[in-house]
Parts: sequence; C-alpha cells; structure tokens
Amino acid sequence: MDLSPSFKAYDVRGLVGVSISEESAEAVGAAFVDVLGLSGQTIACGGDMRPSSPGFSGAFAAGAARRGADVKSLGLISTDELYYVCGALDIAGAIFTASHNPAEYNGIKMAKAGAVPVSAETGLTAIRDLAQQYVDRGIPAAAAQGTVSTLDVLAGYAGKLRSLVPLNAVRPLKVVVDAGNGMAGLTVPAVLGDQFHPALPFTVVPLYFELDGTFPNHPANPLEPENLRDLQAAVIAHGADIGLAFDGDADRCFVVDENGRPVTPSAVTALIAVREIRRAQAAGEAEPVIIHNLITSRAVPEIVAAAGGRPVRTRVGHSFIKARMAEEGAVFGGEHSAHYYFRDFYNADTGMLAAMHVLAALGEQERPLSELAREFDPYAASGEINSSVDGVDGKVADVRASYANGAVIDELDGLSVSSEAGDWWFNLRASNTEELLRLNVEAADTATMAQVRDAVLQQIRA
Repeated sequence: MDLSPSFKAYDVRGLVGVSISEESAEAVGAAFVDVLGLSGQTIACGGDMRPSSPGFSGAFAAGAARRGADVKSLGLISTDELYYVCGALDIAGAIFTASHNPAEYNGIKMAKAGAVPVSAETGLTAIRDLAQQYVDRGIPAAAAQGTVSTLDVLAGYAGKLRSLVPLNAVRPLKVVVDAGNGMAGLTVPAVLGDQFHPALPFTVVPLYFELDGTFPNHPANPLEPENLRDLQAAVIAHGADIGLAFDGDADRCFVVDENGRPVTPSAVTALIAVREIRRAQAAGEAEPVIIHNLITSRAVPEIVAAAGGRPVRTRVGHSFIKARMAEEGAVFGGEHSAHYYFRDFYNADTGMLAAMHVLAALGEQERPLSELAREFDPYAASGEINSSVDGVDGKVADVRASYANGAVIDELDGLSVSSEAGDWWFNLRASNTEELLRLNVEAADTATMAQVRDAVLQQIRA
C-alpha cells in the first residue's frame, strides 16, 4: 500500500482499504513513536464512530507498543477530547477520524504532548516515510515493548469545559443540537447535560445523537447549507432559542438563530473574542491578542481593536493558527471554517467550548440571538465558493493581473485583493488536494459584494 495519497499537510485522510488500512495504521503507530522519540513514554489513541475506527485505533496502539510506548486506549472520543488528553496529561496522541468526510473515509489526527499539532513541517512527512518502510518490510520489535491499557476521559473533558464557561446562572434556553450521528452525540450530553455535573438551565432537543459512522440522516458536514436544513426546521418547530450543529468529530460547531438563520463563523469569532478579551483584561492583561485567519470578516479585527484587544492576522489552517497562538500568547483564535482555538484549552480547537461561549452570551442577556449576532456581522459576505478549474495557477495569475492597478494586493495565503477605499475585498486560494479555487468575497453592502463576486467568478470559470 502506498501511504503518500493519504498523508496531507495537517493530517492523514484516505479511503478505507485503499490508502488506509489496519496494516498501515499499525505502521503509523510504530513510526509515530520512533519519529517523535516516544519509546518508554505514555501516549494515547482513540477513534470516532466510523465502523473502521476501532480496528484502526487498536492496530495503531499495537504498532506503538511494539516500538516501546505505553498506550492508553481511549475508545470512542471526539477530536477535542484527544486535545484535552494531550494537554491535561502532557502526552502525545492520535485519533482516527475523517471529520466530515463520507463513511468510506477514515484518517488520523496526531498531536504532540501539550496538544501541539503534528503537521508536514513538524514530523508528519517523516512519520509517513518511516511508516512506508514498516509497511514494506515489517515493524521491528523494540528491546522493551510497551503495554496497552484503557482510559476513560469523558468525565475529565466535561469537567474541564464546565470550569472554563460557567453556565449555571444564565436564563433558561431551548437548544436544538444536531450531532449528525457524530461524536457530539456522546460529548453534548456529558458537557451540557447532567451526566457528570449539575443540570444546566437548558432544554436540549437532540437530533441524530445515535453514533453511526455511516451517517444515515445527512453528512456530518455543517459547512454545506443543505446539511443544516433539519436543524433549521427543528429550531423553528420547537420555538428554540438557538441551534447548534457539529461535524463528525465534533471539533467544529455551527450556530443558527431562533429564526433558523445561520450565524456566520466570523460573527461567532468576534462574539467570543470580545468575551475572552474582557476576561483577560479583568485578569490584568493590557492588550489581549486575538488570532484570526485572513478569510474571516474584516469586522473581526475591527471589533477586537474596539474592545481593547490586538488582532493578529494569519494564514488559513490549524497548524498556522496554533503556532501563532503560542508565539503571541493569544487568548483566542477563530477561522471562517468554524474552528475556534482557546489558550485555556491548550491553544487547541474545540467546537464544544465555542458553543458554550455562545450559549453564555445569549443567556446572560434577554435579546434573541438574531439581534445579538447582528452586532458582530455588519458586512455582506459571499461565503466560500468553490470552482473546479484547469490550470489553477494560471487562473490566479490572470485575476491578479486584472487587479494590478487600483487595488491593494497581498499574497499571505493565496491572492487577497481589496479596494483602495476599503469597501470590498476578496481572497482566492487553491485547494491543497484538488484542482479547485476557493473564493471568499466581502463588501460593505450586498450589491457591491455580488458585483465583485460575479466578476471574479466569471474570470476564473471562463
């Protein structure tokens, strides 16, 4: 088996039985220990609800133990549960998940001790190369092999999150949660229910909480509007105050208001940023730092600055965000893709903690969510628009040339173009894995946004 197709920039993702298998999972477990120097240390591994995850996780543990690591098998976990374990216990770990991808996929997300991500630049490529050797030639046994034992971390994870956002005193809220048959079906009752801690003033209406990695109801990808329709309908039918949707591994959370309308991830980023700035200021920080990627709304840095924080712009991608979080000592970071990062959660992303902040913000005042969110969403945005094209680089070069005069251009991540007056901007980025261009446009009003969007789309799709 050739492992190259399944190893991406930030994780492993492939078709079960084609580019990822139990044999390759065992080899990756062994290589993970060797490349990161983990022999004689304790590591952790678990998996999501996909049918292949238990076998893959078990194989990874066997490979890691063969190379001398003591493995804590976590069983069924969300991705942010893994980050909790890596942070709280200061150990390295891995989770088998393909996030929002269809059932025929699986993958691996890896982290070093302290929940530091493993990317192509920080060990993932070396792990791939060594794992390929082990697939081809076999895994040698270490002089002192490790052990495999089980560890249940759900209660500790729930306690950690409950300690970060007190929710007992908020007003009663009716909350519809669409778990998409993913891991939120396990974590939401533990965190928002009374499984481990006193009941909160929430009535939770569950949608698709049954763990089922075949995704019988809809794909566990709330980024696609059609996958929010059941949640939107249920919010209206139940007269709920808010709706929450999680992706398959529950590290991302999407929000809809009481009218069933989506609240943009940029608005959620700005809302949480203000809360975290105020909390940090109360603890004596003069100018708390907030990280945002370059595709979040321009409202985010404006609102952060107005609240007394310092906004720091970065490239798209969790490894860039987490690295900059650590460099800057940032209290919070947000992405347009609904990944939210918290200093108090080991600089890692957690959809559940983001949801708790939104619930707290809503429950601490009397206005409906639609009114509250309006404060953080003043501009018109296109959302991310994908276009399949031939010759990605040539298309980007053509667009760049057409805006060379009379616009401001930067190339921090893809091509970003903004008007000299500052009333519109767009970003055009190539996909890392496909012949796709991703376009995001924002403007002061809907008409201007549509005009810029259509002009760029016409050019790249010609």
